[in-house]
Parts: sequence; C-alpha cells; structure tokens
Amino acid sequence: MPSPFDPFSWQLAHGRSLCLGPKARLMAILNVTPDSFSDGGSNATTELAIENALKAVADGADIVDIGGESTRPGAAAVCAAEEQDRVLPVIEALARQSDVLISIDTYRAETARRAIAAGAHIVNDVHGLQREPDIALVVAESGAGVVVMHTGRGREKHADVIADQFLFLRQSLAIAAAAGIRDSQILLDPGFGFNKETADDNFDLMARIGELFELSHPLLIGASRKRFLGAVTGRDAPDRDTATAATSVITRMAGAAVFRVHDVAINRDALLVADAMLKASLKYQNSTHGKEQNP
Repeated sequence: MPSPFDPFSWQLAHGRSLCLGPKARLMAILNVTPDSFSDGGSNATTELAIENALKAVADGADIVDIGGESTRPGAAAVCAAEEQDRVLPVIEALARQSDVLISIDTYRAETARRAIAAGAHIVNDVHGLQREPDIALVVAESGAGVVVMHTGRGREKHADVIADQFLFLRQSLAIAAAAGIRDSQILLDPGFGFNKETADDNFDLMARIGELFELSHPLLIGASRKRFLGAVTGRDAPDRDTATAATSVITRMAGAAVFRVHDVAINRDALLVADAMLKASLKYQNSTHGKEQNP
C-alpha cells in the first residue's frame, strides 16, 4: 500500500465509509458483558449501554464496537442466542439515536448477519475469519467493513512475532478473498495480548509494527488496558488509560489508522498531538526535499 498516512476510504455496510490515513480514528469499546476484564457489568442495561455509547461519541469516537462475549483468558463461553440477546437491542437503539458507525465484536456468522441487519456497519472478528469462515460470506454479501485480528490462541505459533503475524493473517486474507471481500473493506489488527506470551512479546510486536504494512492493509490497534501495560506500569486494568494513550501515539507515529480504546477522551487528546506532529514532520520533510532538489 502507499503511505499509511495517505487517504484510504474504508468501505462499510449500509453505504457508509470512513476516511483513514490523514487523521487518527477512534473505536470506543462497549462490552455488554458481565465479565469483561476491565469494564464487565458497566453496561448492564440497554439504557446504560446507550448512555455510555453516546458519551464516547461526544468524547470523539468515530466507531462504537459492541461485544456480547468476553475474550479475556478463562472467560465463560456464551451461546449465540445469549450473545445476540445482549448486543442486538443495543445496536438497534444506538442506530436509532445516533449516526455513529457501529461495529459488532463477534466471530459468529449469524450474530454478524443479524447485527448488520440491526444497523451495524463493521464486523470485528478476534479469530480473523478462521473460527467460523462463513462470517466472511456475511461480510462480502453485506458490504460491511471487517477487522481481521491476529490471535495466537489454540494453535502452534512461529517463534518470531512478525513471522507469526504473516502466517496467520495471510490465511485470513485468503479466506476473505475466496469469499469475495474487497480489499477496501479490510483492516488488520495485530491482536495485542492475544496469546503473546510475555510483555516483551507485545513490545517487540509494537516496535516492529511497521513491517505489517507489507500486507497492504491499514492497521487497527487494540492495546487498551491490556495486561502487558500493567506489567510495566504496575497498575490494575482500570488505571491503564494513560499507558494505553502512550501505545496509541507510538503506533500512530508508525502508521496505524484506528485505535480501539476504553477511554476515548484521553486517547483523542494524545492522538491529536500525534497528528499535529506528523503534519509538522511531513512539512519539514517536504521542505528539506525541496532544498535538496534546488541547491
């Protein structure tokens, strides 16, 4: 792909799109679960979930990502019907009350299909289309945007963090292509915390994040409040938002496009500074290049 800061029109369901590249974009996490690792139970009713979603929008969220099953290690599994009972009323209500982009955090094809019918624009699959490959057909048929996440759970991994990204994500992209998903619908998520064994593994991945642009898709970063941030700060999950904002800035400067976070406001401010710095850097680079061309 060209520079990750060049405009890219991410194509979404219901005729919507989102321009990525020149400006960092924020995806607010809205877990309608009792057991998510840092915010379980905080959206116990549809009314409370909508209140929190609208606050995130007011704070600067471009997307609200709604999930009905916790992905933390050891979390209790839920059936598809229970997941749908949790998320569909929230999606329907949010779609009525706001034009914010809505993402459904699921790996289930039927949940994705019903969520899109209820008003969702994006499918965020933490299994990278590989748990239920029919979800790729739902995305292709609906024209939804899709976030394809890398995970190391439940499989043999390559010892090198980037080699494992390529191994897994190329399989996911092959599933997407076979289903008819267009490149303009796809974002990739390196899956911070998803069976990256140590804090160092996550920081190694972050240090080399730019290598993933070889796969020619924009990147979404989901590092919010993850355990590896607690390992270096000593803070519990609800107190890791400052550390999260640091990861947002680091990965934005490396070219990431979308940031999935719990606290929208602090990440908005951090990313506004990062974008201002990127603009200044580009101006300086262009000025220096012009002097080199015209000594």
